[in-house]
Amino acid sequence: MALAFFSTESFETPCTITVEQSSEHFHAHVELTDEVAIEPGDKVRVHGAPISIPFGTREVFERRATVTRASPLARSLTRIAAYFDLSELYEVSFNAGRIK
Repeated sequence: MALAFFSTESFETPCTITVEQSSEHFHAHVELTDEVAIEPGDKVRVHGAPISIPFGTREVFERRATVTRASPLARSLTRIAAYFDLSELYEVSFNAGRIK
């Protein structure tokens, strides 16, 4: 029973990768096609050669990905760490004078 708290599960699934490189957009999105829900601490590794596209284009690729589920302990630690890392998103500024 105690080992279940530390164990992980891995499986393969197809995925779709959308890559766009232009003056308006620069992104790469991965969608798992089997509607797999990713939870805190899970890892996704996309297989295949690195993708490189010319500037000003958008392309879609079909690949395979390995999803490794986090153990219950790793999932809990990830949630706790995320709670404390939230403070990095706050923007603080100091103004000289009165705020109107």
